[in-house]
Amino acid sequence: MQQLKSLRWSVLLLLLTLNFGCDQISKKIVRTEISDYEHISIIKDRFTLTKVENSGAFLSLGDNMPYIFRLIILTGLPLLFLGYGLYFIFAKRNLPMSMQIALCFLIGGGIGNLYDRIVHGSVTDFMHMDFYLFQTGVFNFADISIMIGVGILLFQSIRSNRLKHEAD
Repeated sequence: MQQLKSLRWSVLLLLLTLNFGCDQISKKIVRTEISDYEHISIIKDRFTLTKVENSGAFLSLGDNMPYIFRLIILTGLPLLFLGYGLYFIFAKRNLPMSMQIALCFLIGGGIGNLYDRIVHGSVTDFMHMDFYLFQTGVFNFADISIMIGVGILLFQSIRSNRLKHEAD
C-alpha cells in the first residue's frame, strides 16, 4: 500500500515537473533566441513564433490595471488557487486518475505562468496559429498545459453525466 502511495506521488510530481519544465525551457530559449515581436514562420504562416511579453492575463486582459490590482489579481489569487490545488491533489486519495492528471496539467501550467510573472514581471508568449477562419492569440506551453487539463476535466464531466443518464 505504501509503495502504491509513493508511486502515485512520484507520478504526480513527475507530471507537474514536466509541465513546468517544458514551459520554462521553451520560454528561456525564446527569451534568448527571438527578438520582441520577431515573426518566424514554422508552417506556411499557419504556425508562427512571435515573442510577446504579456503583463496582463489571458490575451493581455488587465494589462492596463494599476500595479497593485495586477499584483493581487494576477499574482496573489493564482498563488492561493495553485497552493490549494497542490494540497487538493496530494491530500485527496480517492480522486480518479483522469482528474489527477488533469490537475497536474492545470497546476503545472499555472505555476509556469505564475513563475514568469513573479520572476520576469510578465509572461512570455510566443506561439501563434492561424486556421484560416480564425486565429489564436499568442500563447505558450503553460497555456497548452492548462487547456489540456481543462479539456480532460470537461471530457470526464461529459462522460460522467452520460454514464449517469444511461444508468437512470
